[in-house]
Amino acid sequence: MRFLKTLCLLVGLMAAASNHALAQQQFVNVLTGGQSGVYYPLGVALSQIYAKAIPNARATAQVTKASAENLNLLQAGRGELGFSLGDSVSDAWKGDEEAGFKTKLDKLRGLSATYNNYIQIVANADSGIKTLADLKGKRISVGAAKSGTELNARAILKAAGLSYADLGKVEYLPFGESVELMKNRQLDATLQSAGLGVASIRDLATSIKITVIPVPAEVVTKVGDAAYQPALIPANTYTGQTTDVATAAIPNFLVTHAGVSNELAYQMTKSLYDNLDTLYAAHNAAKAIKPENAAKGMPIPLHPGAEKYYREVGLLK
Repeated sequence: MRFLKTLCLLVGLMAAASNHALAQQQFVNVLTGGQSGVYYPLGVALSQIYAKAIPNARATAQVTKASAENLNLLQAGRGELGFSLGDSVSDAWKGDEEAGFKTKLDKLRGLSATYNNYIQIVANADSGIKTLADLKGKRISVGAAKSGTELNARAILKAAGLSYADLGKVEYLPFGESVELMKNRQLDATLQSAGLGVASIRDLATSIKITVIPVPAEVVTKVGDAAYQPALIPANTYTGQTTDVATAAIPNFLVTHAGVSNELAYQMTKSLYDNLDTLYAAHNAAKAIKPENAAKGMPIPLHPGAEKYYREVGLLK
């Protein structure tokens, strides 16, 4: 009888300990993008960092349609951290319905600036496309509908005096699918907003001869959004690209939401900057992530947990 009582007591204590551990477990779902982009490998690396560095963290990386979807999921509390383009973050904070945000996403909070996306318009060399004007009547993929890439495509084409109606065919496809259609000669060009050296374009450039189409500085200026800055895609970023190519760069941000505790946001920020080498190894674009740029240009309020870390290390006064 005494043995049974002792056994019951031990089982009860183990159950209580298990329930306590579950209660203490912290879920960190990192919202990324398509698997052939840059957000995904960086999100996987971040989830691995968090799983090791944050006590009781259960960290995952989720494939999504990127910027706009990530922001809407964060607003709904269906993720703790997400990647997004700066112009999408700004549109979400304003509640720009045309950009895919029916109301102001007021729960969004900033965690860190990261690296720049570059507008990379790549054509099959056999298509004869050499300028933005040459896109008229051609078949082009502009990214998943209402994704950050597609919003960038609209802005750049409009600044160049073009609309989707001027194009021969418009496909709304993720990077990997766009590349496969180009390999099969079913598309003439693809516009991809991503870090330099994105896997999808590297794959394409080793399969067919490509032309990287310039976006002149005057077109970038005509976009009329401070998030768009003139930039260069350096020569030899891709096979067959032998010269620098002018384009637009747009900053990326890591975004969280107000429902994430100050302590978790602090831990996510600290472990990110304590493990930059892991991110650098995940993708070359991550090498642009620097602590001194972390709080620069943030279009939404910083999360108090992230702010605490930046003050702690002297990045904010």
